[in-house]
Amino acid sequence: MSDLPNPLYDFIILGASGFTGKYVVKEALKFLNTPSSPLKSLALAGRNPAKLSQTLNWATSPNPPPSIPILTADTTDPPSLRRLCSQTRLILNCVGPFRLYGEPVVAACVETGCDYLDISGEPEFMERMEASYFDKAAEKGSLVISACGFDSVPAEFGLMFNSRQWVGAAVPNRVEAYVSLESEKRLVLNFGTFESAVLGVANADKLMELRRSRPKKPRPEIPGPPPSKGPTIEHQKKIGLWAVKLPSADTIAVRRTLGALTENPGGLPGRSESGEHIKKRAAFWSTVKPAHFGVKIGTKSLLGIFRMMIIGIFLGLLGQFSFGRWLLLKYPSFFSVGWFRKQGPSDKEVRSASFKMWFVGRGFSDRSLASQGNTKPDMEIVTRVMGPEVGYITTPIILLQCALTVLSQRDNLPKGGVLPPGIVFGPTDLQEKLQENGVTFDVISKNVISH
Repeated sequence: MSDLPNPLYDFIILGASGFTGKYVVKEALKFLNTPSSPLKSLALAGRNPAKLSQTLNWATSPNPPPSIPILTADTTDPPSLRRLCSQTRLILNCVGPFRLYGEPVVAACVETGCDYLDISGEPEFMERMEASYFDKAAEKGSLVISACGFDSVPAEFGLMFNSRQWVGAAVPNRVEAYVSLESEKRLVLNFGTFESAVLGVANADKLMELRRSRPKKPRPEIPGPPPSKGPTIEHQKKIGLWAVKLPSADTIAVRRTLGALTENPGGLPGRSESGEHIKKRAAFWSTVKPAHFGVKIGTKSLLGIFRMMIIGIFLGLLGQFSFGRWLLLKYPSFFSVGWFRKQGPSDKEVRSASFKMWFVGRGFSDRSLASQGNTKPDMEIVTRVMGPEVGYITTPIILLQCALTVLSQRDNLPKGGVLPPGIVFGPTDLQEKLQENGVTFDVISKNVISH
């Protein structure tokens, strides 16, 4: 928590005038000073006060904007960030790409002891922040949580939801997530996501170097043999999708959560005292059974898969050298076959879009079967997470519900540290809050597999 005994604001939205930030502001205003909401005060922050005022007007139109403080801060000005953090309990960081602009904000939060949430989907940034700031954040009582948006809460909570359906002696071996992005109009995605992907390709060697430099963490014991890689292009008839592997932050976030659970079975690093909330968290985690996890992106047509593969080829080839990256970022619409554009989607395009994320779990009806050599899984459980457009509606919904959970349940969360959202929010009522706000979780089927 912030060094100030009584911070001025419950949270500050940093980067509030950006493409995603303005939708975060719109979502936050729904909960400001409403009955039962812990959000009683907030401020907007960024480099340009005029743009922040425009954002506030846009977010409340056609009604007049409420009186909300607008603060000036810049990620290249550490003192301005420390002043910002000293005034609040929590920073909601919407300034990306986080690889370029995120670390100074994390450093300021850790230094002042305030909590931090962001919407990053960048594995190198997340893992670097954990390596660099975990110990100090734990010492200062600063909770630093990345990936509090579409990356990677649906994946983390979707896996946990599927895992909890394996009751009694039944155990999962692998859960595969299939992401389907849909739209009644033209599908237009967040340019920031494209920029982060380009930079991710450019810095892939740095991520590998970081991982090699860190001590290996224990991996969870998963019943049964490791699953085979399977075909490059897969046809999942049961859910009606063609799919191809998606390199994503989701897999990294899930792996971090399962690894943290292996080290801390109670799921509460940073706290050693006993208490009712400790017991509740431990009881929750005892129902979550680990599994191998992977993510694929799917479409209803094989043509759509080829389109995705073309984008992947462009990123892989051009993202490795500076002129290629310049081309990709200069002409995103061309190199993404129309999916990404700098000006972002229109409000109508945002409202017409949605997502489905299917979780196909395969495992054993009895744990004892998993130890019988080459026995194949004999059970399949399919679950699904659904919601509105991913970048501008679902992400703000998730970020706000994570923030409200931190405000209302801070004493029941880890004391501090750099942690994935699954570890922090898994045992809370975040899933129920998401369902109340348009992100749903459903069990689709439970079947015995015939070989």
